[in-house]
Amino acid sequence: MSDVRSRFALLSVGAAITTLTLKFTAYALTGSVGILSDALESLVNLAGALIALTALTIAARPADKTHPYGHDKAEYFSSGVEGTLILIAAASSAYAALKRLLAPVPLEQLSWGVALAGGASLLNFIVARALLNASRRYDSITLEADAQHLLTDVWTSGGVIMGLIFLTVTGWQWLDSLVALGVAGHLVVTGINLVRRSVDGLMDYNLPSDELARLERVLRNHRDHFVEYHQLRARKSGSRRFIDLHLVVPGGQTVHQAHDLCERIESEIRALLPNASVTIHVEPAEDAASWNNEEEHKTLTMY
Repeated sequence: MSDVRSRFALLSVGAAITTLTLKFTAYALTGSVGILSDALESLVNLAGALIALTALTIAARPADKTHPYGHDKAEYFSSGVEGTLILIAAASSAYAALKRLLAPVPLEQLSWGVALAGGASLLNFIVARALLNASRRYDSITLEADAQHLLTDVWTSGGVIMGLIFLTVTGWQWLDSLVALGVAGHLVVTGINLVRRSVDGLMDYNLPSDELARLERVLRNHRDHFVEYHQLRARKSGSRRFIDLHLVVPGGQTVHQAHDLCERIESEIRALLPNASVTIHVEPAEDAASWNNEEEHKTLTMY
């Protein structure tokens, strides 16, 4: 699977180089800071794609003595760095736009600029859809971040193109700078969102509420065979999920019965949540220590 994800990352690298060439050519022809801001984001796309390729290569490494849980968190470093690069591109775009707003310069060869920017935008859209589909198939935040970044590029390119079209019709030179500032604002939102999600992953943020609901549904399906569960903890590392909990069972259950129950629960959880590593600690209901914890108990009535 790692080789497949790396191939998609290489596709992103190729698309970034192509769109970068097209957009900087369009900027050279027109002098539009709107197109320049768009081209700067494509430069970030290239850097992000290269970082994504590196991160996916590292994340694919198997667990070892120094990394017993694997290397999956490398994906969060990739998306975090890409988010930071987007913020840097936003600052650069805003600076160029404000400078041009204070000292307007007539734009030239707008038709060629629009055509080149439009071709680059179409290429980004096609690649972004492929990456987004792959990110869902392989549960990769790195590919998802790359796809969302490319889609952001598509929408901002669309904004730049519309601005240039209106400029051509109206002759209002300040529209170019205004569009560039709008692009910069959109980049800030995207960059902050990527950085936040990356920090959540590195800080072992809980699984999404819908996945936790599936977990609890599995446990409820087996409520006839245990008293309660507690200390449920779940986190995600790249495409892998780590889940552990304490299961309180009647003391009369044999070790074999408790083991079979845990195996069934773990199997059903893994069926609902792919790439899940599940650990269940069994405790007897008659032992006071089984109830001595600070976590909220999830009591399920025995029938």
